[in-house]
Amino acid sequence: MTRDLLPIGTFARLCRLTIKQLRHYDESGLLRPASVDPVTGYRYYARDQVREAMAIALLRRLDVPLAAIGQVLAGDDSVRAEVLRAEQSRLEDRIAAQRRSWQLLDRLLTGGLLADGLLQQEVGLSREPARRLLVRRTTCAPEEIGAAITRCVGELMAAVTGIGWTPPLRGLFPVDLGAQVRVAAGVESAEPTSVDGSVPGTDVEHLPAGPAAVAVHVGPYEHLALTYQAVFAWIHERGLRPCGNAIEAYLTDPGTTDPAQLVTRIVVPVDDEELS
Repeated sequence: MTRDLLPIGTFARLCRLTIKQLRHYDESGLLRPASVDPVTGYRYYARDQVREAMAIALLRRLDVPLAAIGQVLAGDDSVRAEVLRAEQSRLEDRIAAQRRSWQLLDRLLTGGLLADGLLQQEVGLSREPARRLLVRRTTCAPEEIGAAITRCVGELMAAVTGIGWTPPLRGLFPVDLGAQVRVAAGVESAEPTSVDGSVPGTDVEHLPAGPAAVAVHVGPYEHLALTYQAVFAWIHERGLRPCGNAIEAYLTDPGTTDPAQLVTRIVVPVDDEELS
């Protein structure tokens, strides 16, 4: 071996990495040793690999995935900038999600929603009338529901411009969540459907009359999960079975209302047979 090659232990100390990390980076193809002894299998690194190894160590401390680090190391300036901007965006999304979690915990602690370990929310049984909705639907992953329903609302509002419909705007969501879910935004209207060209871009959804568990949520849409937990607990405690779609009726305008004052009526239909 030449004096320019360093054994893995020495190289690890220089780069502030562990031997285990260097072996992993070798196996993943991210940082190959300059030489491997064919008899012992010992790995040796060149001094000019120190800068690359330290860059990997820095990016891993910033929680950049190995695949993205590989792109950074192999790419030119424009590729590196694109990859790092994508990672920055991913981090922003995660920070926003953690912030929402913090806010939910704060509401549980300070909003009087917990008593004896149970969510406190007024839930009642209602006999809901039949409704005919014009809807805009889409399919998405559960974690994409917020963005998907926002798109549906925008497309629906564009489709129903100039026709008669009765507020409030509603969102429809499956009671059971799978890998992909079908969601919709809808408005109550007697207008004809897109079949005859009167309301292009919409479908008709008939909501049947029947019993439902109902609660009114006051606060940001990000906190709706708290009220849903209370509604489903109320349903199951009474031996009822949810069915159909959960329906959210948005009773205030998010464009003009403080998020803390948004009012949403949550309706979860329950099986008629369980009430007989």
